This record gives sequence, C-alpha cells and structure tokens, in this order.
Amino acid sequence: MARLELINLNKTYNPKVVPVRDVSLTVDDNEFLTLLGPSGCGKSTTLRMIAGLEEPTRGKILLGSEDITFKRPGDRNMAMVFQSYALYPHMSVYDNLASGLKLKKVKSGEIKQQVAEVARLLGLEELLQRKPGQLSGGQRQRVAVGRALVRRAQVYLLDEPLSNLDALLRERVRAEIKQLFVAQKAPVVYVTHDQTEAMTLSTKVAVLNNGSIQQLDPPERIYNHPANLFVAGFVGSPQMNLLTLPCRDRHALLGEFRLQLPDLPTVPPEIMLGIRPENVRIAHSEDTQTIRGQVYLVENLGMHNLVSVRVPSAQSESLTVRALLPTDQNWSDAEITLALPPQNVHWFDIQSGDKLR
Repeated sequence: MARLELINLNKTYNPKVVPVRDVSLTVDDNEFLTLLGPSGCGKSTTLRMIAGLEEPTRGKILLGSEDITFKRPGDRNMAMVFQSYALYPHMSVYDNLASGLKLKKVKSGEIKQQVAEVARLLGLEELLQRKPGQLSGGQRQRVAVGRALVRRAQVYLLDEPLSNLDALLRERVRAEIKQLFVAQKAPVVYVTHDQTEAMTLSTKVAVLNNGSIQQLDPPERIYNHPANLFVAGFVGSPQMNLLTLPCRDRHALLGEFRLQLPDLPTVPPEIMLGIRPENVRIAHSEDTQTIRGQVYLVENLGMHNLVSVRVPSAQSESLTVRALLPTDQNWSDAEITLALPPQNVHWFDIQSGDKLR
C-alpha cells in the first residue's frame, strides 16, 4: 500500500515569486489526482517537488510513513512521464523501455520479461526495434508511458503528457491512460490545464490558482458545486454565466426580473449569480424564475446551439445570458423567455469570491 501526502508544501524563489503556497493533500492507492489550473498556477512546480526535481522551501512530502522531502529523485521509487516524452533518440523502443531497469541493475531476464509485458499492454510489440524518430506522436507517447509502467513504481507522475497530440489522438490516448493506470492500483498525480482531461481521468481534482488549492474534490463536485468564483469560471465549457446583480428586498435584480435569494444572514448590496449554460432552458408555464431577452448571437456547437441573449437593464448596460438550446429551431434575432431553475443557480460573495452556502 502506498499513500502520498503533501503537508503545507511551499516553494519560494524570492518574496515576490511564490509559485506554491501551503499545498496539503493526500493520494491513496487506486486514486488518480489531477492538479488542474491555468499556466503559472504552480501545478508543475508541485509535481517537480514530489518527484524530487525541486526542493521545497517549506513543508513535507511523505510516502507511506517515510519522509522523502529531501530524498534524491532516484531513491523515491516514482516514475514520471514528461510533456516532451524525453525519449533517447539514439536508442530503440526496447532500450528506451529498458533504460530505467538497467540503471537499477535489474537482471537481464527480468528486464526482457517486464519490457515484453508492457509492450504487449501498449501494443508496441512490432515497434521494439524502431527509433523514436520513426514513430508517430501517439506511438512516442505510449513509449513514454511504457517506460514509466515498466518500473512498477509506488507512485506515477504525469506532466501534461497529452499536450503535444492532436485532438482526435488525445481523446484516444486519454482513454488508454485511464485504463492503464486503473490497472496499476498505485497513486497517480497528473498535471494539466485541460479540464476535459481532469474531469474524465480523475477520482479527485485539485484546482490551483496563484499557487494555492482553491478546491479539492471529486470531479462531479468540482463541476456541480464550485467552491468559489475562480473554480466556477475556470471549470466548464462553455463557461458558466457569471453576472453581478443588485439586491433589493431579498431578491437579486436581473434587469426587470426578480430572482429569489437564498436565506442569508445579511443581504449584500450586490451579489454574483452563476448558472451554467446547459442549465438555462426555454421556459415552461410552470417555471417560477424566468427572464426574457433578445437573441443576438447563435454559435453552432453540433449537438447544441450556444445562444447569447441580451436582457435589458435599467441599472446598467444590458446583461448577457448564454444558454445551450436545441438545434432544431432557428433562434436568430428571436425574443425568448428563459428559465433559471433555482436548484441550478449558484450565489457568490463579490468581495471574497466564496460561494454563499
């Protein structure tokens, strides 16, 4: 059994550059944790500290009950898959897969057995004598993953391994990676800025911004119950509707329409409303919370149209609400009534950005 634990992990280059701030989390066997966030949020720096490629300024890294914070990378029994593949161009696929085992002085018979097993698992049997320059991008990615798997490590670390692949290949390799690492039953830490990868691969997602964890939860909770404005705006495509609305008499005013506020101790002068476009729909007679506006933009997404609707407001410029609507109707320039189901509406404090419970 392996358990990876980060305790108040910090990395400081100088007082103005702090890429990682007090990151604490655990990853158990059979868990696939994704560090998700925009460029510069600290996710790759966190992964490099776990691997031993960077030393933390403060905090601890535990593997099981052992403190490995300052252990050399080669003594951590971890395997890493890099964004750039990092294959040896002069070596065959076989030698690339075997290189880590040879460095650990594993017996040649055992090396052959383990390489053959991983090559069969990844469909690389016919490619073992080729050089990396003779492989496609997807094949090189499989070799990079295979080099990690062949080591039978306690923890697997993956740093944006799919970012160099085209969209169709990325989708196929993503499915393969999920199946491969589920079978390994070891903790996996995966870094990406792609929310689709995070939502489809992970058992847990840590959303990072400015070096801090904003939310650490299963993917469905990250999506359906964002902890703050950053998570709400970053996770989801199309992006969540986020509107700053004035409050009056325990209602938020969206133009001339009144939306019931949750039961708050005190009602602020302004509040942030959030609702995902897929939760906004054409209103029915039984809907109690509706708005009306003019369609000014229709974007065809294939299965749905992303429809942008201007709702007139006396307090400010017109507000825009986006909805995912069926493609069987022409929405261009239409005036439509939309329902905002209360169970799908999120309310956020404008000052702190936190979700109001």
